[in-house]
Amino acid sequence: MTPDPEKPGARSVSVGGDAIGSVIVTGDQNVVTAKIKQVTLPPPETIDIGAEIGALREALAALNSPDARKIRNAFEDAEEEIAKPGPDKDEIGQALERALGYASKAEDFAGKVESLAPKVVNAVSWLGQNWHKLLPMVGLTL
Repeated sequence: MTPDPEKPGARSVSVGGDAIGSVIVTGDQNVVTAKIKQVTLPPPETIDIGAEIGALREALAALNSPDARKIRNAFEDAEEEIAKPGPDKDEIGQALERALGYASKAEDFAGKVESLAPKVVNAVSWLGQNWHKLLPMVGLTL
């Protein structure tokens, strides 16, 4: 963090790589509490991805979100891909990432994180290592 000489009291932060699962705070005498829970993924072959995506869709549809239509569209994309004979896991992961991103802006998202977490864990297990980055969206890590 370096102060900007042009703007007294201003600070800038630069992150050179991933900041997933990290907390970055600027300011004086700030207090931050980060709750990140470590989880173990179940075996991917035990996951019914259609059921997990359906449960996530239902849970996120209940949020008070201005982006409800975008969340619905993301789940429609995921469900369309799941219905294919050889679904592309990256397509499904991208759709889930979009849905969770929009949902996280909802004012009541934080209150739903605990109930969403197990569904996200199962989806991430099925999606594979490239999608572990979804876990911090619901306060989890490996």
